[in-house]
Amino acid sequence: MSLNTEWNLGNAGDEIYTELIEAHAGLTETESRRLDLRLILLLANQVGDGAAIREALRLAREGLGASRQ
Repeated sequence: MSLNTEWNLGNAGDEIYTELIEAHAGLTETESRRLDLRLILLLANQVGDGAAIREALRLAREGLGASRQ
């Protein structure tokens, strides 16, 4: 499985980033984490491919570096 890691949002990246930040406005840390988890699950369901989701998890974890080992 080869996950697309190239930029795929066109010119919408800044707008989406702003909307993500705004979605967290006024939330507690717990609510913010719950929002992130709900969003992840909604997007994972949209992807609908277990192998792609596992690869994304691997790449995301790998991107954290050695500081969390």
